Parts: sequence; C-alpha cells; structure tokens
Amino acid sequence: MKLKRTLLLGALLLVSVLILSACTGIAPQAAAPSAGGEQVAAGEPVTITWAFWGSPEEAASHKIVADAFMAEHPEIKIEIWNQPWNDYFTKIQALWASGDSKVIPDVAFLWPTPRYAAEGVLENLDPFIEASGYDLNDYWPGLLESAKYEGSVYGFPRDIEVNVIYYNKDMFDAAGVAYPTDDWTWDDFLAAAEALTQKDANGMTTVYALAAEGGKWAKWVNQNNGAILDDYVNPSKCMLTDPASVGGVQFFADLMDQGYAMRPADLSQAGGDAAVFSSGQAAMILQNTSRVSAFNAAGMNYDVVPPPIPADGKRHNGAGGAAWVMSSGSDNKDAAWTFIQWLQSDGGGETIYTERGEIFPALQSVANSPAFMTDQPPANKQGIITEAAASDVGNFGYFPEWGELDGSIIGPGLEKIWAGEIDPETGLADICAQVDQFLADNGYPK
Repeated sequence: MKLKRTLLLGALLLVSVLILSACTGIAPQAAAPSAGGEQVAAGEPVTITWAFWGSPEEAASHKIVADAFMAEHPEIKIEIWNQPWNDYFTKIQALWASGDSKVIPDVAFLWPTPRYAAEGVLENLDPFIEASGYDLNDYWPGLLESAKYEGSVYGFPRDIEVNVIYYNKDMFDAAGVAYPTDDWTWDDFLAAAEALTQKDANGMTTVYALAAEGGKWAKWVNQNNGAILDDYVNPSKCMLTDPASVGGVQFFADLMDQGYAMRPADLSQAGGDAAVFSSGQAAMILQNTSRVSAFNAAGMNYDVVPPPIPADGKRHNGAGGAAWVMSSGSDNKDAAWTFIQWLQSDGGGETIYTERGEIFPALQSVANSPAFMTDQPPANKQGIITEAAASDVGNFGYFPEWGELDGSIIGPGLEKIWAGEIDPETGLADICAQVDQFLADNGYPK
C-alpha cells in the first residue's frame, strides 16, 4: 500500500511539472562562452558596438553597410557609435580609459593604428587571422604595414590613399596642351604647367596649372628616390638632407615659386583643391579618389593620370589608410572578428563602399572588379590601379611617436618652405637636426 501511494504521488508530481512547463515555458540554457568571451542566450543575437567618425551623410552610408551585414548575419546586431572628426578621438580614448566593457566599442575606425596598439587598447589580430585563414595577400603592397605594431597586425585599412593627377580636359584643350599619358615625366609636366598657367600684366598668376596640398610633398621625394627616414618602423636618422630628398622638395617648391602651383596657404584660403578645380582656377590637382563623386555630380569634363615621375626616378604611392580595429577590452571578440572580416571582403563592406564611390578599396580584387571598374568617369581607372600597385612605405612613419614628430617638427618646417620663407636645402637641414634629436630623445633606434 505504501509503495502504491509513493508511486501515485510521484506520478502526480510529474504531471504537475509537465503542466507547469507547458503553461510557462522552460527558460533556455545559456550558451557556453565562446573563444571571444560572448555568452549569449540561444536564439538571441550578440550585440557589438561599431565606432567611426564622420558627417551624417557618411554615417548614413555606414548604416547601409551595417544593415547589409546584419541581413547576412542575423546572429549579430550592430549598434553604431558615430562622432564628428573633431570629437571622435578624445571621446573614444575616454571610453577605453574607463575600462568598462559595456561602453568600449568592439570595432572602431582608427588612425594611426601603431600609436593605439602601443597603448594596449587594441587586440592583436594575428591569432584570428591564423585561425580563420584570412587572406592578407589581397591587400596592396605595403598597405598592412600601416596597421602593424611590433610585427603583428592590429587592423585592416579600409582603403588606400592613391594620389593621382586630375586634369580639366576643357582647360587643356583651350591651352592647346595634349592630355597627359601614364608615362609622362617631370619635364613633360613642367612644359604643360608653363602652357596652362595664366598671369596678369604684373606677372601675378590668375589661373594655376596645379593645386596641391602641402601634405602631398612625400610623393615628389619618393619619386626622386629620396626618403624621409632611414627606417619607417625603427628609424635612426632623418634622410631629408639626402640630395635626392632635397631634389624632390625643390621640385615642388619651384612650382610654387614660378607661379605654376598654388601655395598651400592660398589653396586653403580659396576653399581647397576641389573648389579651385571646379571653378577653373587650377587645371590640375593632386589628390586621392575622394573627389570623384563630387566632380561626376558636377558634370565636369575631366580625367585622371598617374603623377609624372623624374627621368631617373620611380613610381611611388604611399601605403596607408585608416583601419578597422578591435578593442582589446571587447567582450564580443568572435562577433567583432566576424564583422571585421566581412567589412574587409569582396562582396562585403569593401564592395559596398566602392560601389558607392566612397573609397578606392584596400583589396586588389575589389579594385579590379565591376564595383570599381564602372562606366562612370574617370575613364582612366587603370591609371589609378597602376599607381596603387606602386604602393610602398615612405610617406610617414609606422611607429607610435610619428604623429608627434610630424606635427611638431616636419610639418611646421615644411610650411616655411612652401611659403617661400626659406630655401629647401636650408629648411631641410634644420628639420633633420630636430628630427635626429627627437629620435634620440625617444630612444630610437630601439
């Protein structure tokens, strides 16, 4: 009898549990933590924060990218953290300094990568690259160097700054100057510049052949086989007093002194290179592909060509670009890696940004795909690819203190040369003396 009662009570208890479960549902078990630290309830997406700078228009473009990713990866939700350029770096450093993983962005857009990697706020991507078999060979030559620190990859540049010559075909036609070719030289450029430049009765230039930002100077130096530093990762001395380096700076300075090129200060005051090119104040500009969309929208009759090189020089394009990085304090590293891989893929983010005309892609496969090789101007897209293929180190340093060195010594010294206040040889000697002292003070070479 006792046994029967026990069995009956057990059966009733089991029935009660089953009825309760049917009415209320049984809470799902939490998933085991992943390698990146996520612990997500089954069926619920992982949420990662994506940080970048930019205008509302740029943010709208990034949202299109985020929506496309989430459509392909419903297991991951992207939350956007967007700030204006002037506030972005101060605010993101404050988030990292807080140490609070709830507010630290999982993925961020950043420049320069080595500086922040040295501060320990970025995740070393080498283990993720190795585990996933992610292909690094699709990047343009030298490009990943700008996102490395102590030999490891800490970010993937979204694009690469390929500086080419934009030329106004109507102005060339009016001056009777033949359109430039992909193999033109400095001598060819000077001949065209003389014919395109217009001056008034007092010898003052009214229409310039070239408008180029002062920051483009390293292009001329490297084309002339010169250099800024003896080593761009672990420098020991300044190379700007080398005759080849002086010659590159002299070429750029002479264009200004002869009235062929606008001085950078005047260019800035006139509204920048896009403004003077669109208004016919300059027949050519030296710039990256960021101007294409605006010139196409304005219906300009223009094309592009690789910059001219000296007779005994070489083609050169600086390898660098702002990169997507992962925060070392992220709790969602696996999801962040999935997103970064997709951002930097043919068919993913790289393709979307390229199709929208916002970047020249970091990946060679995308640059050679229909996403970039469209029927829209400029016609000579192959010239851009030719210049990108010559990418290499040489435009800036890949070490944490480069920003300080350039901003406090190199940049201000060059501004005096561009303004015509000092000749290149004297100015560069003064710059190099200060650079060498800076490197010594900071323990270089290490």
